[in-house]
Amino acid sequence: MRGYAGVGDHPEANLRASATTRNHAHSTTGKGETPPTRYTLDMLFHYSARWGALVVLGAALAGVSGCSGDSPSGGSAAGGSGGSVDGGGGSAGSAANGGSTSGGGTGGTTTGGSAGAGGSSGSGGAPAEAGTLWQPTPGTSWQWQLSGTLDTTIDVAMYDVDLFDTPDAKLATLKADGRIIICYLSAGSREDWRSDAGDFAANDYGNALAGWPGENWLDIRSANVRKIMQARLDRAQARGCDGVEPDNVDGYANSTGFPLTKQDQLGYDTFIAHEAHARGLSVGLKNAVELVQTLEPSFDWALNEECMTYSECGQLKPFLDANKAVFHVEYVNQTSQGAAKQASVCGDTSIQGFSTLIKTWDLGAWRLTCP
Repeated sequence: MRGYAGVGDHPEANLRASATTRNHAHSTTGKGETPPTRYTLDMLFHYSARWGALVVLGAALAGVSGCSGDSPSGGSAAGGSGGSVDGGGGSAGSAANGGSTSGGGTGGTTTGGSAGAGGSSGSGGAPAEAGTLWQPTPGTSWQWQLSGTLDTTIDVAMYDVDLFDTPDAKLATLKADGRIIICYLSAGSREDWRSDAGDFAANDYGNALAGWPGENWLDIRSANVRKIMQARLDRAQARGCDGVEPDNVDGYANSTGFPLTKQDQLGYDTFIAHEAHARGLSVGLKNAVELVQTLEPSFDWALNEECMTYSECGQLKPFLDANKAVFHVEYVNQTSQGAAKQASVCGDTSIQGFSTLIKTWDLGAWRLTCP
């Protein structure tokens, strides 16, 4: 869940009053399934690797220099202009032109060829050339603003902003200032104010999210829902987002109106991560702490709300262990409570290594950080 629901804002001091009202999701239909597009990409990489090997063999037979198998661009022959394919397909899949994604590779080379300057950085490593995934390390600075006029003047590495509502001019300013842009979208709910709300079929959405008027849980088993999410990721790519923050990715533990299972949720969340990576988008795991152990390899970073309040921060340790950032927020009802919250939060050993903000529920520009 999150502190903001879109146009009109819905501050909700009791948003996470119980574990059952916090996002979780799963379903039986997709148990063990691999998204159809995954097969296409895996096949592409499989045949690309074979083609690369043939090119190297042909070059050797022709007496061409460089018989070690290096590609002209300095990367591996099979990986295109970026990195390795062999060993590159972690649970999130490999990026077509960027080497391995957060799933990482085991070596950084193809058979007979060196990884070159653009090879993968091994297990869990980020590709090294333009167009590759943003994989922030612990302690990365950030700002999260989903309501009000966007303040672009905060000197941080990353801004997390709304995919639909952020004006082009604001995105351009952030880009010009060298900020990483993460775009918020709901992957697990239909919001009736969004421009694509009419694309959902009536049977794609079920129960309302408590406290969030106009928002309903999605049936994540639906092929149409997945198609809409692919279109949203296309939008993020077209708008110049460097990554996405998919929200509501743990509906299986909520009353969605659908018989969703944990396995369905794992399959859907992996699908979202894979589709983001296929578009060169970094992707974070939002909340869903019960799924971290399984999903961490598929995601590039984590974003958590109120893990201190709910004594859940320890469950995010797999991200830190993988040298991935954990972006963390604790909320206050009004800014006058910020200093006291900051004093009680900052320095707590349970959030050591986190990038922590103190925010109000509407996720406006106001913020406090931990020194």
